[in-house]
Amino acid sequence: MKDALINNTPAKTILVIGELLADLISENNIESLAFASNFIINQGGSPANLSANLKWLGNHTELVSCVGEDGLGDYLINEMEMAGLSPKYLQRIPKHQTSIVLVGKSTGTPDFIAYRHADMHIARIDDQLIESSALLHTTAFALSKEPAKSHILEAFAKAYRSGKYVSIDWNYSPAIWNDDNGREVFDQICGFKPLLKISMDDMERFLDRNLTVQESINALNGLNALVICLTCGKDGVWYKAKNGPWIHKPALTVPSVVNVTGAGDAFWAGFLSHFIQEKSIEKCIDHALSIARKKIESAGALYKTEHIAKI
Repeated sequence: MKDALINNTPAKTILVIGELLADLISENNIESLAFASNFIINQGGSPANLSANLKWLGNHTELVSCVGEDGLGDYLINEMEMAGLSPKYLQRIPKHQTSIVLVGKSTGTPDFIAYRHADMHIARIDDQLIESSALLHTTAFALSKEPAKSHILEAFAKAYRSGKYVSIDWNYSPAIWNDDNGREVFDQICGFKPLLKISMDDMERFLDRNLTVQESINALNGLNALVICLTCGKDGVWYKAKNGPWIHKPALTVPSVVNVTGAGDAFWAGFLSHFIQEKSIEKCIDHALSIARKKIESAGALYKTEHIAKI
């Protein structure tokens, strides 16, 4: 494997760095994995989902991730190619198995267990790849383990110094971070003035207590972020631009909830897709909510549905 990833992508590229893994999702809705019996394999990983959604929405995006040299790795690369993504930056390593996550299908927050191997071994990202991108995105999941953490933070620091946008889905889970509360990495990311997406569930896990929306807003108020989106599931989203007020947008009506897994990735893909086009923050949020609704109404990945015109 090369020591660094080298690239020559177009200037408006959204560079997504993080986990590509296999989701083993229960066939039926369950409250806990203790009740699961049958699982279906799906391509998973928040960054991979986001990148596929961005591509589906007509954006130029590249995914940097790491899988093992095994059958699951072959399956995931094939899935990404079916989504229209190039496998150019999907690294293969022979000594680590492709990571998997067991997921309990649910209409609420799903129960999950992660078995991590290859996903945390992302190599250093080459300066040319960073320079040729307009925006870099990652997740708390990707930042929880070395060596991926150091390489992603290094890439974000370079991007920020070069005037690039950076984006973070702070999908924090103590089951992933173990004894690390994530605060040091979170503060470091916030130093790059990110576009921050965080859910109410993420907030409660991150701060380790039950919270009201107002308590979450109070905790987020002092952050040095360009935009903050606090997603609240069926209750919509609270958002603010830097130095602006908090604004609430209700979730769009969904006649039939099919599957909420991946709705957050769909929301953020909708947001970033409009943000990179320099649309207003309100229009970015409206687009995000419409794409989230589309995902909730869909049984599988968005790229496996019909293509939609960009709003």
